[in-house]
Amino acid sequence: MRGEYKVPGGKLVAVDLEAADGRITTASVSGDFFLEPDEALADIDAAIVGLSVEAGVDHLTQAIRGALRNDVQMVGFAPESVAIAVRRALGKATGWADHVFDVIDPVVLPPVMHVALDEVIAHEVADGTRPPTLRFWDWDSPLVVIGSFQSVRNEIDPEGAAKYGIDVVRRVSGGGAMFMEPGNCITYSLVVPNSLVEGLSFERSYAFLDEWVMEALTEVGVQNARYVPLNDIASDQGKIAGAAQKRFADGAVLHHVTMAYDIDADKMLEVLRIGREKMSDKGTKSANKRVDPMRSQTGLARAEILRVFGETFRRRYATQDSVYTASELDSAEALVRSKFGTAEWTNRVP
Repeated sequence: MRGEYKVPGGKLVAVDLEAADGRITTASVSGDFFLEPDEALADIDAAIVGLSVEAGVDHLTQAIRGALRNDVQMVGFAPESVAIAVRRALGKATGWADHVFDVIDPVVLPPVMHVALDEVIAHEVADGTRPPTLRFWDWDSPLVVIGSFQSVRNEIDPEGAAKYGIDVVRRVSGGGAMFMEPGNCITYSLVVPNSLVEGLSFERSYAFLDEWVMEALTEVGVQNARYVPLNDIASDQGKIAGAAQKRFADGAVLHHVTMAYDIDADKMLEVLRIGREKMSDKGTKSANKRVDPMRSQTGLARAEILRVFGETFRRRYATQDSVYTASELDSAEALVRSKFGTAEWTNRVP
């Protein structure tokens, strides 16, 4: 059995295994990493042999770390990296190449429907009725989407929201508020099985699930795009985007990202209280400009950026084009009525 794991920003780790009677009987670790001294590789192999085939990433990591002397230097990988490769070899964790992804290109819908579709599709991926899915949002009306744990009164100025006719909806993932008007942002949702991020901390899984978009950002002209822990994507000119995640108990991970394309900053600061705090921290009294990192840094139309993003994902991974089914849209509409469109849910954290 063979498993591979490419460390985000690091090296490739491969593990070849044999097992019998529920135990690993042979293990051979290889890759393009750096390790000193050389003899430590044999210690890593030996630490894996004898372990249960059901051992989790934490247990495997502890066993490998415990077998290494204090002077061992692992460059481009870590004990956790080896543990993830072992789990993949055993079929307990998966890699990108183990899946065929549905890709849904932008479809204009009320933004609250996209919030509901995140939950609908996550449950379908968890139960296997839909494969892992990347979908791009498009919407026809303004909305502020707040994080699952944000306070409405702390985030939203009701007078500003009423002035511009902007509603508020709470999503299922954490993180900050998304100020969304038609055409002002680029947003996508990626839903994958838990097996794809097995053993990865939240921090590492953010960068791992967005490796493809770093390539896409380079292709559209953004210089030195990178993750700034925990969940921001930045370039040399500052923040571009924020990401959020939700790990569902039934076995799916929702990962979504919103990038500022061309936002009316003055309007945003009338609607979002927290926006004013962040701007005041920077010594800014009035925005009086647009927040437009994706437009100004790329010089491209929003539709062209979305096209490149979709092509990049399709080039890197096995994909098939898809659409929303009537059943999914019906389920999302039902969720809007029973959950996401209700005052009880939106004001869950007053």
